[in-house]
Amino acid sequence: MNDWQSWAAVVVFVGAYALIISEKIHRVAVALGGAGLMLAIRATDDQSAFYSEHSGIDWNVIFLLMGMMMIVGVLKKTGMFEYLAIWSAKKARAKPFRVMAMLVVITALASALLDNVTTVLLIAPVTLLVCERLALPAVPFLIAEVMASNIGGTATLVGDPPNIIIASRAGLTFNDFLVHLAPIVVVLVIALLVLCRVMFRKSFVYDGDRAAEIMALEEREAIRDRTLLVQGLVVLALVVVGFVLHPVLHYEPSVVALLGAGLLIAISTAETREVLQEVEWPTLAFFAGLFIMIGGLIETGVIGEISKALADAIGDNELGGSMTMLSASAVLSGIVDNIPYVATMAPITSDLVQNMGVGSDHVMWWALALGADLGGNATAIGASANVVVLGIAERNRQPITFWQFTKYGLVVTGVTVSLALGYVWLRYFALA
Repeated sequence: MNDWQSWAAVVVFVGAYALIISEKIHRVAVALGGAGLMLAIRATDDQSAFYSEHSGIDWNVIFLLMGMMMIVGVLKKTGMFEYLAIWSAKKARAKPFRVMAMLVVITALASALLDNVTTVLLIAPVTLLVCERLALPAVPFLIAEVMASNIGGTATLVGDPPNIIIASRAGLTFNDFLVHLAPIVVVLVIALLVLCRVMFRKSFVYDGDRAAEIMALEEREAIRDRTLLVQGLVVLALVVVGFVLHPVLHYEPSVVALLGAGLLIAISTAETREVLQEVEWPTLAFFAGLFIMIGGLIETGVIGEISKALADAIGDNELGGSMTMLSASAVLSGIVDNIPYVATMAPITSDLVQNMGVGSDHVMWWALALGADLGGNATAIGASANVVVLGIAERNRQPITFWQFTKYGLVVTGVTVSLALGYVWLRYFALA
């Protein structure tokens, strides 16, 4: 970091981050403006910004989001989300905390099979409808669910994009993630439920009249187009199978999502223009700008310097290295998106593993995965799912501010990362 471009890139990123936090300027305008400045100061260029695999726009994320948003847009027309909202509320006897607990557990489980962004795209509309029916504030429920999605996605190879990067670099399988990370994820989901009971206790106001109305509803009457529902669910099931079989088929999730969206529009009566109107274009633009800004930090060597400093601090101390890797990854993933962070750290972690002669447990890789995935809960822009939910909430006139999300995110991240540190120490060192 001896050249002026490196420092200029840092100033641009920090300035943009400060504006996003202040919310004086819309985050999309800030992200695109920051991206433009990164290009203007030549911290990155058009080739790196738009075509580089590691320091430009992650088109896999952009097109995965677009494809799934289109599928969700078609499913909205069927009445499926109204059906699920009424069903879930009735199963929980219309008790607010029971509703939240049910949605949190469903979200965590779904995020282990789907990616966490797809899960929140499917669950958020249900949540908004449930809260509307029960006259509850939607924001606490949405925040709880997005955190559940980031935690649940940690359990499997396909649950969170950083896990796919780690699996590819370390040669890990779907079962490896399940065996090593699923046990702690179960504990973390339980911890999240306890935290939600405390953090959002003022939101759990039971309305007997509303509850009676919900219990009297017949959820099947909410379905408006059964043919379209069947078509949508069949395509969604095929997309899920495509996600799960990623290690075998080697199709990127974005390709699977786009194929699913195209197939559904082709075989159904849904109007293409109406489906495209359901896409959260501001959210996609925000991601594009954010990726370019982070790419500027990568291209100028800023991220590399931070990563090397972390590697120097770790040295050949396996226990200390694992604890440092997990903690530092959690902090950094709360500031920059965890996808480019893991892409940068993966080769460095590979060198560390080789230098330490680490055995088959791959503890450094698990520390990186836990830190990057759980750290995404720390701030409103720490993970892709967070940004997506903020966009959905804003579109439905239930805006979530940066600090509103972050004040809860820091608590959840602190508790879950502490539990993860204890798990790594206990499983790989104390009981080894």
